[in-house]
Amino acid sequence: MFGARKLKTGQLSPYATRADFCRIFESNLNSLYLLSLLLTADQTTAEQCFVGGLHISQEGNHVFREWAETWARRAIILNAVRMVRPHQAADHPKPAKDRAAWPEMAKREEIAQIMALPTFERFVFVMSVLEGYTDQECSLHLGCVRGEVVDARSRALKRIGESAQITRLASGQKEEQPGRVADMFHCSPLRDLTKPITPLVAASS
Repeated sequence: MFGARKLKTGQLSPYATRADFCRIFESNLNSLYLLSLLLTADQTTAEQCFVGGLHISQEGNHVFREWAETWARRAIILNAVRMVRPHQAADHPKPAKDRAAWPEMAKREEIAQIMALPTFERFVFVMSVLEGYTDQECSLHLGCVRGEVVDARSRALKRIGESAQITRLASGQKEEQPGRVADMFHCSPLRDLTKPITPLVAASS
């Protein structure tokens, strides 16, 4: 069975169990929730995507324990694609929202820039630039051709570059060091979510 911890010989199973995925989602709560938030650009949908990703991870095919964390991120991405259907979404920038009640991470300028991207561009940017998916992988998961992925990423990078430049000029900031976007996944603890995610993770164990 999927949840078995030991083989008949008494050795530990090499496959991740439900409990393993619960530990991964709880110990990587900030990073995995941020991934959900960047993809969906909506707090409530992000929380649903996060919890759904946990269930998909637990109920899916056998996964080697050392691959479980990568599988968890993949589950969130695929769940976000299923929920949002980015290739069918209207291709225009998302209007600015009042994020006063959102987690602190959502108020950071570099995150707001990504969340403001048109839906398809945002998915392509997160999947290819932040998560390292190839153009072929993106096209398969998003249901499009590779050329659309390349074009969407180019537009997203241009929008983000222009937005960052405007912000720096307005605030008098100096050019930021490369790799700043990658640092977004090391963020402050989550607070004031619309639903308590940690108890939901615990309940799934």
